[in-house]
Amino acid sequence: DRLQADLVVGNQNLAVALAQVRSARAVLGASQSAIFPTLSLGAGTTRSATAENANGQRSVSTANSLTANAAWEIDLWGRLAEGVKAAGASYQASQADLAALRLSAQATLTQTYLSLRLAEAQQALLERTVAANEKSLTLTEARYAGGVVSQSDVLQARTQLRGVQAQLSDTRTQRAQLLHALAALLGQLPGQFQLPARGSLPDLPPVPALVPSTLLAQRPDLAAARARQVAAYAQIGIADAAFFPSVDLSASAGYRGASWSRLVSAPNLVWSLGAAVAAPLLDGGQRQLASAQARASADVATANYRQAVLTAFQEVEDNLVQFAESGAALALQRDAYEAASANLALVLAQYQAGTVSFLNVSAAQASALSAEGNLLSARSRQLVAASVLLKNLGGRLPDTRVTAAAL
Repeated sequence: DRLQADLVVGNQNLAVALAQVRSARAVLGASQSAIFPTLSLGAGTTRSATAENANGQRSVSTANSLTANAAWEIDLWGRLAEGVKAAGASYQASQADLAALRLSAQATLTQTYLSLRLAEAQQALLERTVAANEKSLTLTEARYAGGVVSQSDVLQARTQLRGVQAQLSDTRTQRAQLLHALAALLGQLPGQFQLPARGSLPDLPPVPALVPSTLLAQRPDLAAARARQVAAYAQIGIADAAFFPSVDLSASAGYRGASWSRLVSAPNLVWSLGAAVAAPLLDGGQRQLASAQARASADVATANYRQAVLTAFQEVEDNLVQFAESGAALALQRDAYEAASANLALVLAQYQAGTVSFLNVSAAQASALSAEGNLLSARSRQLVAASVLLKNLGGRLPDTRVTAAAL
């Protein structure tokens, strides 16, 4: 939980997505402000001189002004309103993209964390195996010194010990690399990030065998695809509004005079009111092409949305099968581990009694080590399957009561 909280704060990919959300919000604000009239104030002074006349004289004058200008485009055909709708949908899509990226990063963090704990559990297993093999080597050397076994048993015991020690070194390297990967996800320097070792895998969370399809509505990638579809259809309205004339209203008022002290007075008052209508007559078919392009983009967005929904269904169905099969595989691996452990105990007793060679012990130890390693890997795969299923359901498991009612 602490790592997940640090991820939201420190992950740089999330920082990029958050900046994109702020940019989309600014675009939405600009679209909304375009609906309202604009007002500007201005003040200025100009001093000018004319060319010399026939008498060699020139006149110098000063003009001061204080004006206010207003302009407003009347949205008769809904072009500006559709622009606000498109910008709002794009803003919602950017928010959903941020949520999807955060969910993906959280899932990646979870899976990396589980791989780290698996490496630690394997490291603990190999350390126990090294200790057991060292005892076996000591026992074999003592039996060889007593003339009970041959030198080949000693060499076999030493070979097996060194092989497990090499695996232990590789596992330690893997654990360090996974720790560095966690640091990068959290936006921290790998050399300064530490995480206490546990040596075991976490418990499996409760995962339902069946889930209602309505849970897919909480997936942020589907929300983003839906918002992009809305934005694409709003672009059709913008393109179609270009076929109609635009109507602009303008007004200005102010004072103009030669002296600032008497500038604001009735004789210096100037004002104007105006309206303009503009409509393109010939554009070489640009408006028709823009409309056709907008409709094609809407078709693309609709197809992408439908494909995203289909992919979501496929992912959840795949994950449900994978999770169920991982539980069955775990049960088989647990049975194999118990059988290998019992066989190792039996062979060790036979070796101490002198009825079998160390080759049998070596094979039994390797089988037990492999079986326990496979058991750890099966538990890890089940945890990862649960994590991926949770991600593909939108990041939250359903309430079991809701699930039972839906079924």
